Amino acid sequence: MELFKHGKDFKMDVLKEVGNIGAGNAATALSQLLNKPIDMAVPKVQLLPFEEIADCVGGPEAIVLAVFLRVEGDAPGNLFFIMTPEAGKKLLKRLAGIEVEEGDSFNEMEQSALSEIGNILAGSYLSSLADFTRLSMTPTVPGLAIDMAGAVLGYGLLQFGEMGDDALLINTTFLEGQYEVEGQFFLIPDPQTFAQIFEALGVPLEHD
Repeated sequence: MELFKHGKDFKMDVLKEVGNIGAGNAATALSQLLNKPIDMAVPKVQLLPFEEIADCVGGPEAIVLAVFLRVEGDAPGNLFFIMTPEAGKKLLKRLAGIEVEEGDSFNEMEQSALSEIGNILAGSYLSSLADFTRLSMTPTVPGLAIDMAGAVLGYGLLQFGEMGDDALLINTTFLEGQYEVEGQFFLIPDPQTFAQIFEALGVPLEHD
């Protein structure tokens, strides 16, 4: 087939489609949770080395808010949903209608709400990926961390063990009226998982 003549380009197109569907389903889940229409800008999807993740969120010392979970099943890996503390406050205040305290710290109620929202977003993204690939993917109970990006990723490594070399980054912007909130999904498959995903989608692996 003509599509398979440029293996890397085609694989990237497949990953972009997976990212688009996952982010779209996440916006739908957020709409249902908040009981108001939430739109989504077209997400930017890219594949990048694991060591560049921290640079994408402001550098290893940048303070971030992260919901993270382990993906178990046919295509194991790790999933992070990362946003700035300012975006987290905006998400709670503008989109969820929750009164928030000023500053970068989050009280127990705010953390609980963010954990629930992040859980639903991550879960809906994962479920759409599982439907798309027809692979079994089960999320563990998510964790919430507010810390330097390098520390969050390091903690993820300690919790989940060795991660794959590459990450699928989906830059997502949720829109509600004039307000917008940006967040980033990082899917970090285990070393062999990308091959399993492509195999499940019928994408030839010899065109690397």
